[in-house]
Amino acid sequence: MQKEELLHLHMLMVHIRKYYENTTNEEIETERYEALEISPVHIHKDKKAHKDALLTLGEEVVTHISGHHRVHVVNYSPETATAPTQQVAVEH
Repeated sequence: MQKEELLHLHMLMVHIRKYYENTTNEEIETERYEALEISPVHIHKDKKAHKDALLTLGEEVVTHISGHHRVHVVNYSPETATAPTQQVAVEH
């Protein structure tokens, strides 16, 4: 992955965090991410620093969501996908 792509992903993860916090009114604790002292606008930092920041922030976001919200698991099997037992409405 190129550094520019990593910077874009880092910025996207920051936006995801902010969007989540704004829509749920929950603050995500990101102590480990903040301790790295790097943001997507720090383009002078090396690729590894941005990768570590992205992965750390992602882990903290996922940990918060999984700890505060019930996870819904959907079981899928090819047999149920082709069974004509339910009709599906499609909006055009």
